[in-house]
Amino acid sequence: MQRRIFMLDIQKRLSNTFYALLALPATAMGLGLSIQIAALSWLLTFQYGLSISDIGLVWATGPIAGILGQVIIGIISDNVWVMNGRRRVFILVGGVLASLMLLALPNIGIIQAALGIEAILGIAIVISMVLDLSINVSFNPTRSIIADVTPEGRARTKGYTWMQTISGSFGVLSYFIGATMGNIFLIYSGAVIVLLFSVLPPFFIREPKYLGRYGEDEDDITKSIADSDVDPLPHKYASFSEIMMNIRPLWGFLMYGIYAIIKRLSGFEFPGYYFEIFALIVTVLFVAHALLQKEDGKTKEEAGKIGFQKVLAAHSFSWIGVQSMFIYFFAFVEFQIPELTSDEIGTVVNWSFFSLNLVAAIIPVLVLEPLANRFGRVRTHAWALVIMAVGYASIVFMGNTPAVIYVLMMIVGIGWASIISLPFAIMSQKVAQNQMGLYMGLFNLSVVLPQLVSSFAIGEIVENVPNKTILLVICSITVALSAICWFMVKEPVDEQTENPVLLDDEIEEKLDS
Repeated sequence: MQRRIFMLDIQKRLSNTFYALLALPATAMGLGLSIQIAALSWLLTFQYGLSISDIGLVWATGPIAGILGQVIIGIISDNVWVMNGRRRVFILVGGVLASLMLLALPNIGIIQAALGIEAILGIAIVISMVLDLSINVSFNPTRSIIADVTPEGRARTKGYTWMQTISGSFGVLSYFIGATMGNIFLIYSGAVIVLLFSVLPPFFIREPKYLGRYGEDEDDITKSIADSDVDPLPHKYASFSEIMMNIRPLWGFLMYGIYAIIKRLSGFEFPGYYFEIFALIVTVLFVAHALLQKEDGKTKEEAGKIGFQKVLAAHSFSWIGVQSMFIYFFAFVEFQIPELTSDEIGTVVNWSFFSLNLVAAIIPVLVLEPLANRFGRVRTHAWALVIMAVGYASIVFMGNTPAVIYVLMMIVGIGWASIISLPFAIMSQKVAQNQMGLYMGLFNLSVVLPQLVSSFAIGEIVENVPNKTILLVICSITVALSAICWFMVKEPVDEQTENPVLLDDEIEEKLDS
């Protein structure tokens, strides 16, 4: 007789306590990213003296790690069963590595001296890449596990809004600590929290061993498994060509990213900006093609893939605006309020991101979830992005003092709250349940490939244009484009009940035996 796997009562009932527990691993990774956002650019600029272009190169390691880490880990985690889970082991490994790399951030100089290497940039790139890779190893599983253990519909929307509420609350705490106690204290305290939230909660979440595909009834799946020794849902590995076709709206971003990395590392470049213009044209054409496709009259699998491509197309532009702000906002503050010292610039940036994340922590459960249930997730998300674009534009014209910037960043936070919660719920209902890790990894490409645009193209613009308000102009335009695209995405239809998808006792006993 196989050992019976314990399931907490809070998971059976899908209680709020369970949603909070389920959110902690994603919170750990979000906190690690928040600490990186708060401290990395500040450290590299004012402690190690790197230029804006060098900082952009360091930040480019994140998207590169995301391209490799999330897709590969997503595919693997869909098709393994280790330690009574498919996501658990990756969360544990990624969390431990992320906490160690956070500890390395303020010690780049010590590491450089110990290794006897002159180039501080190289050490920073390696540490940043390992940190990003660690976060990406865990980020996919921490988000996929929410879809694994919640039924489609409102319960899943609740799972992702709770994820953002808990994660956002700790993001707020991180920026508060950075603003009041300094970035160094933030890094060390954050490393401990990342470790605890990664290694403890996964052992209290029971993962389902079998996941359905499209439109299959979970009771029929579990009954088939109980009555037969044959797994009715065999593992499926996506081919490279299938992956490339699924991410077709992102081809232009991918082309530019590869070219930008080669250009930055080797010095090779095409004359003028012909390649950049070509990549932009490819992006516009394939994004438009994705958004104009019809889902009606298709099989559920075909319609799901079309819907997934639309989500990729719409989501991608918002991340240019978000990541550019996170990387280069210190340059805007330094230009806009030139009398500030380097420490004061760091404080203003931390309080700005505190304001942003304060709103992002409060409204997902209290505001976005009720609005999404009434008006639809897609429509709610699109209007949140409209408000975010207005907030960015307002900072351009009115952000002349720290206090005003903090208030306007709260408006921007409405869109930020939606970006990191609702699209996950929307996307998860477009794809096959038993390939959630794969598609969560591919979905992440709509984040990391646009981030390469921020690291290279936007970094070059911000460095070369004297008026640094150009940063917020770009942020406003790209987020507005994303909102327009989202209005063209079809709202997912909930076809399953809101009851938890759990195994009854009789089937559980057959499975355990």
